[in-house]
Amino acid sequence: MPRALSHPWNLSLAEAARLQDELAARVRSEPLPHPPRTVAGIDVSFPNRDTARAAVIVLSFPDLSPITQATADHPAEFPYIPGFLSFREAPAILAALDRLSLWPDLLICDAHGRAHPRRLGLAAHLGVLLDHPTIGCAKSKLYGEYAEPAAQRGAYSWLYAGAEIIGAAVRTQERTRPVFVSVGHRVDLSGAIELVLACTTRYRLPEPTRLAHLAAAASPPLGQLPLF
Repeated sequence: MPRALSHPWNLSLAEAARLQDELAARVRSEPLPHPPRTVAGIDVSFPNRDTARAAVIVLSFPDLSPITQATADHPAEFPYIPGFLSFREAPAILAALDRLSLWPDLLICDAHGRAHPRRLGLAAHLGVLLDHPTIGCAKSKLYGEYAEPAAQRGAYSWLYAGAEIIGAAVRTQERTRPVFVSVGHRVDLSGAIELVLACTTRYRLPEPTRLAHLAAAASPPLGQLPLF
């Protein structure tokens, strides 16, 4: 898949932080021009400490029927440092995206977007490199403060960094823990929340990232193990 931007991944921590600041300035928060017809979920696992395994599952939208899938293993060369996980995980994700037979309209990452100390979590990083709509939907908070949303499905509360809204804590199922939704690139926050809820039917996690999580964790790898 062609990249709008590229950069080296083997950077020092100071260089990586400077790059995040530069790329964060390129993130665009804007409504999608039309509803997506296909949505991909992205997740990464580590079968060993030196290898990242990325999985991408493409589903039709809004019926959420699986269409195609791809995985890729890639050396995990950057150390595990919270706030810099895209440098460890994105090369594997880009390799998996290159193996897709169908390019999806929207990417939902099991990661953060703007809800990040430098406003460039993995979802935003990927979105800027690809210049493609992305949403971050993480299982836990990385950064910011929020009030617990109401217990019913669809309730949400804003995630703040000071006075700035950087995401939302969203209750996808009644009385379950919220997920943390943020803009990745070329979507707006209200649309990101709406799309995450539309992709969350029976489970706490959106179906695209739930299936991607299963695929990334599968042993043997997905190429040998059909999930649907």
